[in-house]
Amino acid sequence: MLPDVVSALRCPVCGDTLALSARTASCSRGHAFDLAKQGYLNLLPSGSTGIEGDSAAMIDARVDFLGAGHYAPIRDALIKQTPAGDGLVVEVGAGTAYYLAGVVEAVPGRIGLALDVSRYAARRAAKVDPRIGSVVCDAWRELPLQDDAARVLLNVFAPRNAAEMARVLAPGGVLLVVTPNKGHLTELIGVLGMVRVDQEKERRLAETLTSHFERLGSELVEVVMRLDHAAVERLVAMTPSARHIAGEELAARLAVLAEPVEVTLSVTLSRWQPV
Repeated sequence: MLPDVVSALRCPVCGDTLALSARTASCSRGHAFDLAKQGYLNLLPSGSTGIEGDSAAMIDARVDFLGAGHYAPIRDALIKQTPAGDGLVVEVGAGTAYYLAGVVEAVPGRIGLALDVSRYAARRAAKVDPRIGSVVCDAWRELPLQDDAARVLLNVFAPRNAAEMARVLAPGGVLLVVTPNKGHLTELIGVLGMVRVDQEKERRLAETLTSHFERLGSELVEVVMRLDHAAVERLVAMTPSARHIAGEELAARLAVLAEPVEVTLSVTLSRWQPV
């Protein structure tokens, strides 16, 4: 992990700055955190143990599905909407860091930090790009980042702790949020019994962020994907729906779908700045 990325972190115990020596990140008060052999740091406070993040199977499915390019329009929109220039880009709830990698790789001087509660996600994110650091943390608690550390924050289908995101985003920085629309995956939700999009999501997003952020604008990202049954199975497996649909039941429901099946990708990318 790059020393510049580690220097943006803070100790989850005392809040002091972390520095990297060999394979250990430590603060001046003697709290130390070893890099895992897979290259990530676990900065979960002791009280957060037992939190359920994405499983290894969910992360494997996500690697395969995203790697096939089905959600590339979302990544392309994020790259386009990220302000020009270098600096630290942080993704909260980064998963495999697919979106973060696209934004970081677009500009040679950028560095990135992937934050996720799942150690399986952190393992994948740590291997995506040498300029991207990977940290296990709880997005609902204090983020292990210095004040004003990030120039850009990404949040794609992920939890949003508005107060903490505002704290770590530098003045003039931008928060990019991707949320699903009512029509997202609509051809699959009823047939496969997937978790439905919250009809109040847009209102809840505004309620969550407006006390700390000002909305700058938004963009609709909508395309029709053509997915074979294997791709649909991976799509289900990488989402929370995977916890609610047994394998045999999913196979039976998949059998009634056309192959390939046309599926709508429909999300809103909104841009925010701290108030």
